[in-house]
Amino acid sequence: MGIPVKMPPFKTVFVTGGAGYIGSHTVLELVEAGYEVIAVDNFTNCVCGTEGQAASLKRVEEITGKKITFYQCDLLDKPRLAEIFKKHKIDCVIHFAAMKAVGESMILPLLYYKNNLIGTINLLEVMKENNCLQLLFSSSCTIYGNPDHLPINEKHSIGNVTNVYGRTKYIIEEMLVDLSKAEPEWNIISLRYFNPVGAHHSGRMGEDPTKAFTNIMPYIGSVAIGRKPYLTVFGDDYNTPDGTGVRDYIHVMDLASGHVAAMAKLAASHLKIKAYNLGTGRGVTVLELVRTFEKVTKTKVPVQMLPRREGDIESMFADATLACEELGWTAERSLETMCEDYWRWQIANPNGYRETDTADVAAKLAAIKESHGECSCQSTVNGVH
Repeated sequence: MGIPVKMPPFKTVFVTGGAGYIGSHTVLELVEAGYEVIAVDNFTNCVCGTEGQAASLKRVEEITGKKITFYQCDLLDKPRLAEIFKKHKIDCVIHFAAMKAVGESMILPLLYYKNNLIGTINLLEVMKENNCLQLLFSSSCTIYGNPDHLPINEKHSIGNVTNVYGRTKYIIEEMLVDLSKAEPEWNIISLRYFNPVGAHHSGRMGEDPTKAFTNIMPYIGSVAIGRKPYLTVFGDDYNTPDGTGVRDYIHVMDLASGHVAAMAKLAASHLKIKAYNLGTGRGVTVLELVRTFEKVTKTKVPVQMLPRREGDIESMFADATLACEELGWTAERSLETMCEDYWRWQIANPNGYRETDTADVAAKLAAIKESHGECSCQSTVNGVH
């Protein structure tokens, strides 16, 4: 018998890492779904705008017409975090904030353990002090390590992780399991993301890396726009259709909508703790992604092949059946749409969120529409049901 808990509807959501790539797109979905959002970020992974404001969240305000409450705050600064909680009645927390570059984590392990683990402990302690026990945790498919079977469902073993970043996510998940056992009044969902790419269809929001360690789509975009000479691909001798690694690329807006679906689940049920995969269920090789990008954008992306990197995984893609059945969520956007939306963002914002001339941006978006037409890729991915 579980603890009989009547779950109130959520009104105010506290979002850590809210100015980052996934965080900002999720904030937009939350606002459009009717939630009030309190967002914090320390600008480690995102652009700081004028007067300490979050550049990405200013775009959210522009798109939605709604004001976002934002604080610059590092989760390692527990007194500052506690001060913010005292100012607001917070119903639920979505915890994105983390250092997240796999390569960097292998070079700076102590920094990753300190930031990701201690920051999370501080957050949980402040939540408990304020009787806010509803949490969506931003986890990762990296916790599965080298998969025993494909596609990967939530019953797959976890913990055999190949990098420090993934180990921080695994340790936090284990910590949350222990917390839910000791204090069963907690209600937690862990969302295990696969590989987010793409941008908001408006072209006003997207991924703006602040470090050399970056995800694949901004790298492809940098090559296509002429900022880099070629895309480096590590490994062309895997047992895959074209020899390159296979991943499950998911549109960032599908990922964002997954959080809104998970919020509804938290409000309706007392789960104690439960994990869900958020992916498309379709494996795509690196070269397939590149060729699709070239086709959609009418650009060329030269590729330089290098040997495999130690710790890289050959193939990884999701079985997202559980999210479909229990959250009512399925990834809807195609690989073509992922590429198309990212390119719209890239062309209109060559300097990312550092672009300030809105008239210039509007002109660039109009030029894209004229040369490529309205978005023509309406097909959806084949999600697992």
